[in-house]
Amino acid sequence: MVFASQVNSHSNGFVNIYPSLLYVGLEAIAVILLAGSQRGLIICQSLLRALMGQRVNILILEKALTLDLRQFEDSEFYDKLTNVRREASVRPLSLVNRTFGLVQNALSLVTYGILLIHFSVWAVVVLILAAMPVFIAETKFAGEAFRLFSWRAPETRQQHYLENLLAREDFVTEVKLYQLGEMLLGRYHDLFDQLYGEDRDLTLRRGLWGYLLSLVSTGAFYVAYAWIVLETVLGKISLGDMTLYLTVFRQGQSTFSNALTSIGGMYEDNLYLSNLYDFLEEEVPKSWGKATIGLNSQDGIRFENVSFTYPGSSKPALRNISLHLKPREKLAIVGENGSGKTTLIKLLTRLYTPDSGRIFLDGLDLQEWDVDVLRRRIGVIFQNFVRYQFTVGENIGVGDVEHLENKTRWQTAAQKGMAQSFIDQLPHNFQTQLGRWFKGGQELSGGQWQKIALSRAFMRSQADILVLDEPTSAIDAQAEFEIFNHFRAITQNQMVLLISHRFSTVRMADKIVVIENGEVIEQGTHEELLQLGGRYAKLFLLQAAGYQ
Repeated sequence: MVFASQVNSHSNGFVNIYPSLLYVGLEAIAVILLAGSQRGLIICQSLLRALMGQRVNILILEKALTLDLRQFEDSEFYDKLTNVRREASVRPLSLVNRTFGLVQNALSLVTYGILLIHFSVWAVVVLILAAMPVFIAETKFAGEAFRLFSWRAPETRQQHYLENLLAREDFVTEVKLYQLGEMLLGRYHDLFDQLYGEDRDLTLRRGLWGYLLSLVSTGAFYVAYAWIVLETVLGKISLGDMTLYLTVFRQGQSTFSNALTSIGGMYEDNLYLSNLYDFLEEEVPKSWGKATIGLNSQDGIRFENVSFTYPGSSKPALRNISLHLKPREKLAIVGENGSGKTTLIKLLTRLYTPDSGRIFLDGLDLQEWDVDVLRRRIGVIFQNFVRYQFTVGENIGVGDVEHLENKTRWQTAAQKGMAQSFIDQLPHNFQTQLGRWFKGGQELSGGQWQKIALSRAFMRSQADILVLDEPTSAIDAQAEFEIFNHFRAITQNQMVLLISHRFSTVRMADKIVVIENGEVIEQGTHEELLQLGGRYAKLFLLQAAGYQ
């Protein structure tokens, strides 16, 4: 009997232990699931941050592709672009996270509110009112921070520019030779001190008011604490109820504060995202032209009383320009810097639209042409051409992006641009990496880069208009003379607009136009302009005397 009772006792013990172990096991499973969900949340946030940041940046870049050149030459537009790129790729994720956090806090508050109402409705009212001052203050300072952020975009851009001057390989040579380092670094320090001073003042005021107003919340908690204790002492609630209500009030206070913080953060995020919305809603110039063929293929290019003033400028860049370039003709444009020569090219390529007057191509107004069709007809090299940190072949291939990887066209264009001879001497020929930004990059001389850019202009084999803006300024006079003799031979079927300061080359053009202060003051052949004895003859004789 004794043995049997012992067995029964042990059996009952195991029966009693089993539920306890079950609960422990269930808790362990719950903890494991919670840890897994938290880790999964971190992973999801990390992936979402990358995807959302990339998506917003793509939206910004896609929008940038639709905008006009005048917008990129506007400093206020650059300020807007700077603000967008600084924060807009981070703020969307912050808004998403805060929205989910707000939902979570709202569910918790419903539970806490139901429990507190059983104690007193006034406890809920105290809970809400105590958190409001901090919320109002944070919202106010969020608005101030946003305005400060927006106003000082020019200073931020200047700071980034100074960083580039001090750290970029294409600036460092001159910075060192002119001993500009200390001066630039001093300006960088001054800008930092200015920006830091503004941030410090805002941070201190925000912190001080946040602390003072948080005392209201702390005071409210201890008022509620005393109230609940008093109710317990008076026997109106039990000791267990007191513990429950104190815990619920503290957690409810914290949760409600977090909810208001989420709302304030969402307000702040939306302020920053307003920059993104403003940028994405920037007016896109409407290109209504659809024509792919002109009315008279023998008319060539014609400017009729064209005038143009850059946005923000009071002085016209061009005034009543009239000229005519017939098919297969070569037109040279000469004049002092700032006389309007490059502006003519920008108007011809539809980078800008004339304020008055009209430009015709093949007898059809330039504005009626489909802009993509128009630009495919033009091979152009600007004086400030881009030195892409790409391979040699890609540097040439960008002249016709539809044939970017066409090696046969690379070679043909390089031969026309007289770059083939030095490309053959590079380590990997057309596959040689150019520039110093990436491993194994080769740097070229100024003249070699210009020949690469000239070759780029020849990539468009179907282009019947060739525009050369100071294409050989980094090449010696003898080499330039040889290049233009070569050009005349290979561009017999193309219209050529040549801008150059060297009269040894412009004299080879069929017609020469002299521009001064945005107006055509002379035009004719080299011989006609010399006989005229005007501005062209004076400049030619001055330059010729320099070679004697």
